[in-house]
Amino acid sequence: MATSTALRELKKQGQSLWLDNIRRQLISSGELARLRDEGLTGVTSNPTIFEKAVSGSTDYDEAMVQMVRARKKPDDMLWELMVADVQAAADVFRPVYDRTKGKDGFVSIEVGPTIATNTRRTITFAEYLHDQCRRPNVMVKIPATKEGLPAIFDQISKGHNINITLIFSVDRYIEVVEAYVSGLEKLHKQGGDLSRVASVASFFVSRVDTKVDKVLSEKVGLSTDPAQKRSLERLYGKAAIANSKMAYERFQQLFSGPRWEKLRKAGARTQRCLWASTSTKDPRYPDTYYVEELIGPDTVDTIPPATLAAFREHGEVRRSLDENVDLAKRQLKQLADVGVDLDQVTRELEIEGVESFTKSFESLLDTLRKESQKIKAGKGPRQWYSLAKLQPAVDARIAQLQKDDAPRRLWAKDSTLWTANPAKREEIRDRLGWLSVGEKMLEHASELRELARDGRTYSDVVLLGMGGSSLCPDVLRNTFGPVKGHPRLHVLDTTDPASILAVRSAIRIQDTLFIVASKSGETTETLSHFAYFWEQAQSAGRAGATGRHFAAITDPGTSLEKLAKDHGFRWIFRNPPDIGGRYSALSYFGLVPGALMGVDVAEMLERAVEMAHSCADSVPVDKNPGAWLGAVMGELALRGRNKLTLITSPKVATFGYWVEQLIAESTGKEGKGIVPVEGEPLGKPGAYGEDRLFVYIRMDGDAPNRAVQALEKAGQPVVTLTLRDKLDLGGEFLRWEIATAVAGSVLRIDAFDQPNVQESKDNTKKVLATFKSKGRLPQAESVAASRAKAGIKSLLERSKAGAYFAIMAYTTRTIAAQTALASIRTSVRDGRRIATTAGYGPRFLHSTGQLHKGGPKTGLFLQVVQDDTKDVPIPGQPYTFSILKQAQSLGDLQSLSSRRLPVLRVTLGRDAAAGWRALAAAVKSAVP
Repeated sequence: MATSTALRELKKQGQSLWLDNIRRQLISSGELARLRDEGLTGVTSNPTIFEKAVSGSTDYDEAMVQMVRARKKPDDMLWELMVADVQAAADVFRPVYDRTKGKDGFVSIEVGPTIATNTRRTITFAEYLHDQCRRPNVMVKIPATKEGLPAIFDQISKGHNINITLIFSVDRYIEVVEAYVSGLEKLHKQGGDLSRVASVASFFVSRVDTKVDKVLSEKVGLSTDPAQKRSLERLYGKAAIANSKMAYERFQQLFSGPRWEKLRKAGARTQRCLWASTSTKDPRYPDTYYVEELIGPDTVDTIPPATLAAFREHGEVRRSLDENVDLAKRQLKQLADVGVDLDQVTRELEIEGVESFTKSFESLLDTLRKESQKIKAGKGPRQWYSLAKLQPAVDARIAQLQKDDAPRRLWAKDSTLWTANPAKREEIRDRLGWLSVGEKMLEHASELRELARDGRTYSDVVLLGMGGSSLCPDVLRNTFGPVKGHPRLHVLDTTDPASILAVRSAIRIQDTLFIVASKSGETTETLSHFAYFWEQAQSAGRAGATGRHFAAITDPGTSLEKLAKDHGFRWIFRNPPDIGGRYSALSYFGLVPGALMGVDVAEMLERAVEMAHSCADSVPVDKNPGAWLGAVMGELALRGRNKLTLITSPKVATFGYWVEQLIAESTGKEGKGIVPVEGEPLGKPGAYGEDRLFVYIRMDGDAPNRAVQALEKAGQPVVTLTLRDKLDLGGEFLRWEIATAVAGSVLRIDAFDQPNVQESKDNTKKVLATFKSKGRLPQAESVAASRAKAGIKSLLERSKAGAYFAIMAYTTRTIAAQTALASIRTSVRDGRRIATTAGYGPRFLHSTGQLHKGGPKTGLFLQVVQDDTKDVPIPGQPYTFSILKQAQSLGDLQSLSSRRLPVLRVTLGRDAAAGWRALAAAVKSAVP
């Protein structure tokens, strides 16, 4: 169904669509008016929404400076800012209110959640907000707590518009309707005008499924009867819709009969059911599930931006609320029969809802206090840049992206932002789930906290994964770990036997949890790791208990999910399938290992949502941190500065591991691409050519970096990003994902596919097939490290303009290797002014491997191999990990050679440390 058609059809069904979002930029940019003209007829807000709007944007900077100068307190600042936004939004929707004669066009503002259990204070504050807003189309939100019910009655009886929020149970809904009707009766008795009173009863929907599904999942895990398991699984995702249908049935009953008819004839308006919390949290359900299944007359659906974008793009409209009501009743009975106490669930949800809003409210006050202090102290911006003579070109690109409506098209998942090919439309849309995954994952914060608590029984956690499944956990491990009281995290993303044995010797199998992580469920390295450690765990543990030491993270329906079920894994995390591996940091792939090792992943997600607000569709490119960085990256790459060189604070030194894969695999294709330079020692300005863009990621409180200052002074383009603390990495993951997507748009490439990654995998399979049939690997031309000088000199002489030097080490990661790599990179850069990259195989195949083959044909490739002195068998395979690693190096070599790319293969021999020293010396002598 076309974008505008879905919204028009919804209106025909008698349902209003309100936006569950508010912020100043949305209003001032004209975006809210545009949405109104498209068919939206109102806005809701709550403390969580407003907290993200303030903390995650620059919308309020000017107003806050003025309030700080006026010596206003944070509490006063909060309500002044909120009231101003609600008034402005109400003015936008006033034409709707007038056209519908007061039935629609409302904007809601919530009383402070800290007073949700105090009737008198709720009444006082509701009247304060009513008086401050001074708009006939503003609704004050009052929570449907026991203490809130008398306040609802009081406000309705005074003729005020009220949005009753945080309703979860049908029984509480009946009490809400009674408060509304009784309030109208009192107002009517006093001679009031009933036609001027409007109210909605806000049912929170998806949270019911989140909680009930968790209970069902626990029962599935405990059941040993396959038929019972299937019966329980059939009830997933049924509670919320069924509960809402029961509420709608009661709505139809309650707003009929003599009592209501008397009020209706006096001008009373029906209190419409409003469906809130309509974003889909579970990847098994469609992204428009809680919109499409709750359509009916005299209702409102309040919808967050991501769900709105999905509904406009592919929403289907039918009258669904009074469909299959008998089935809904049977489902609720079945839930009760299996021990799901819906009354208990809804009671807990009400308490949690108040607590959640209270936390956001207090966090908002804290943000205002901190920002006030910064304003008083005169602290500078968190993003700084010096682009010198390149500034005009960047300004032009920013203007063009704004003209092209890039931020809105990004959030609308408009594939034409990257390609005009209609065949790519579905593929790209199904890769953009990362845009809203932070908000979705926050709904699972309690699940992640429980995981962290339960995980304390292990001394170690070993993550088995490659590429996007391992790089974020590796960043978290290096940045935060180890955390006292939590298991140590190990990340195994190599087939190097010495590295595998090092992990094995560092753990006690009986005290270790192994996480098998693969989006596709078919990653060769990961399944090989699993086979090895499963056998090890079986040997070390008691029969039948091995599965308790394993967890899986994968997409729904993969072979890994089946394997995990068959083997009795303790946990199975089904990740949203609309997220590519390299964009999965803020999904289960990053969060599960982070939670287990003790990282505050909930706060990290809060920072991501904050960044999402900073980069929202209504924020212009020049003020949009992600889109702005993408504009710089893309424009400078087009101008030959495609070597994005990362300089990081020691406190977040490994963040570049993840950025490297994101940029290289997303942009390195069709002969184009940005070359991420991670881990290269920082040099003097004279060591660099005119192909660089520097991005300096620092921590608040870091001392000035004189080397960076020297680069700025020399006219090199430098972007500086300041993190408040390590948890800001949550926001940085999203900023860089948005930046990379926008840079891909500037380069006119699809930033979400990886067309050349499979090639090396296929070559590896062919090499292994040769090994299986002949018992030996194919030969490849190579040179010993001690005799590599001539080959290296020849390799470097093949450089062309814009060249980069890539070291691909199929070796054990050791201090000697790291020292030699730093020396080699410095020698090449200083001697030839060539950018350098380095990666360990096969890890880099899942990172920069795509760039090497599909990106600019300017790479000079040095493949480094060693003779393994240790080996590890792979259970069920005729080859070992050493053979697999060698096959991967040979497969990659064939891929590069088939493209006629300059490549030299060097062997370190059996003494790898000596080989590395010899190679570093050979490179140094080969560079003039």
